[in-house]
Amino acid sequence: MVTLSFVFPDAFGVGWNALPVVDPLFSLVVLVSGGYELFASPLFTDSLYTVITLLVLWPFARLGGWLPYAKERLAARRAAAAPSAPRPVARPRSQWPALRDAGQEEAADLLTAEVAGGRMNDVDCARIDLAFAAARRDAGLAAFRDTVLRQGGAAWTHPSGARDLPRRSARHDLLADQVRIGRWVAAERSPLPYHDAGAALGPEVLGTSLLAVGPSGSGKTRTLVEPVTEALALQALTGRCAVVAVSAPGARLGSDSAFDVVVRVGDPASVYDLDPYAESDDPDEAAAILAEALVGDLDTVGAQGAATAPAQLLGPYRAVHGRFPTLPALRELLEGEPAAVAALREALAGHEVMRRELEARVRQTGVPGDAGRALADRLALLDRPAFADFFGGGGAQRPFSLRAVAHHPLRVRVDLPERGHEEAGRLLTRLVLAQFHAVVRQGPRTHFACLVLDDATGAITPESVRRVQRLRSQNAGVLLTLRTIGDVPEALHGPLYGAVGCRMAFSGVTTWDGNRFAQTWGTEWVETTEVAQHTVFADQPMTRAIHALRKLVTGKAVTTDAVTVRQVERERWSASQLAHEVPPGHAVLSLTTVTGEHAPPLLVDLRG
Repeated sequence: MVTLSFVFPDAFGVGWNALPVVDPLFSLVVLVSGGYELFASPLFTDSLYTVITLLVLWPFARLGGWLPYAKERLAARRAAAAPSAPRPVARPRSQWPALRDAGQEEAADLLTAEVAGGRMNDVDCARIDLAFAAARRDAGLAAFRDTVLRQGGAAWTHPSGARDLPRRSARHDLLADQVRIGRWVAAERSPLPYHDAGAALGPEVLGTSLLAVGPSGSGKTRTLVEPVTEALALQALTGRCAVVAVSAPGARLGSDSAFDVVVRVGDPASVYDLDPYAESDDPDEAAAILAEALVGDLDTVGAQGAATAPAQLLGPYRAVHGRFPTLPALRELLEGEPAAVAALREALAGHEVMRRELEARVRQTGVPGDAGRALADRLALLDRPAFADFFGGGGAQRPFSLRAVAHHPLRVRVDLPERGHEEAGRLLTRLVLAQFHAVVRQGPRTHFACLVLDDATGAITPESVRRVQRLRSQNAGVLLTLRTIGDVPEALHGPLYGAVGCRMAFSGVTTWDGNRFAQTWGTEWVETTEVAQHTVFADQPMTRAIHALRKLVTGKAVTTDAVTVRQVERERWSASQLAHEVPPGHAVLSLTTVTGEHAPPLLVDLRG
């Protein structure tokens, strides 16, 4: 309006002179037309004034967005005039809307009443959700309805009869299959959506396996291993997961009542025993598992020869006795004990193929490069009085095979022996890891299987690293913790970091450990701004005088800022930053899901 008042002052009743807009335009029209005849037409004059007004208003309409605003108002008016359709009312999950949409009104009403009455918890809801998804997939809604109407919230309860853990120490979201381990720190390196958001783990990231490195006392067990084990145990109660947790000596992961099977190797009071052959009926598979556990960490013994030596004994022994030998008997055969070999040879009468296998083993016994001696030496660690009743030794313990994990959502804990059996504990860790790899790859499986190693020292071998890479496609994963990457052979550092999808560096790692993380996480492009101050030198006398006066008053020379913005490549986290800038109770964590989504390495607060 102010601008129009300067163009048409007479129309606004003001006394100033008009801007040279209308008069020059009218003069141009007279010059082009050769007279004033056109101005005799009111239509032409009004059109000319309209064009001038629109040209004056056009910059303001463009800046103010008049046209989009007019379209928005017109659309709103049309929407208000049109008959409004009823908006769908969002129903809470406690009313089981998915069941109602599938026509299961009776089952939904019953479950809604169960939830409202406090007779169902989050484990029950997640378990019934899983059963409903399976019923829709297999066209078994009628059987689903009958079961719910008959058993209510207790339908499809875990075979153990448990519907919850005796105690929870972490925050869980069973509908999302996640456990919260901390919160992302609002730091410079963290993208804005991560600032103070919760950091959680679930099967979608554990399926790519997780490697955590931190010194003793950094909180690996308390802030990572225990919450993850607890979450997997809860998910096992819903039927979604099977978990095997191997406790470090002196540290038990949760109470005994939170697990279906607790194997305390070397403890006479243990209810269960561990089958060293994982209930296998294939001598070659059983021999490969044993060879990996016994000598998988030795560079001096080839993997092929280490697996062949016990296979040449397990096959003949099974052909005679219908079962595999106990570990003491296997040790005698590997050492070439004459009485044991002669008894087996005599019993093999009529089994020519197995007899040739045995004779081949006998010929190789004691020759240079024979793997039998190394296998027997390692078996001696388990052929001790403390383990006499275990590994099929005839004790009162019930035998347990890790193969059951592939078929049922079991919760298993293996407590490693204490009191000076550290090397035997590492051997058992490798045995459980080798058995886990062997059982999860056989046949399709609907539930996720996870192995948690509270201390993976000595368990990382070339073969185990190769098998960890395949777990992602087998609906399985492992969680490995190490005090330092130095506990792994140097040749396996790179392959190990490449095999896992999730990596975690705890506070207190050394620069050597941090260097491996820095190499794995790589670099990123960042924008840097550099400001340089340059002194201004004046050429004119008057300017020099003004600059001198300003310097006299302020005490500073006249300068100008030179700003340089450029893209540079830097490490996401350097070895020095990981060693010195990660506060206590924190860790740097990078995540990758089984579908390929990933989060960059960010600082996470694990306290509280």
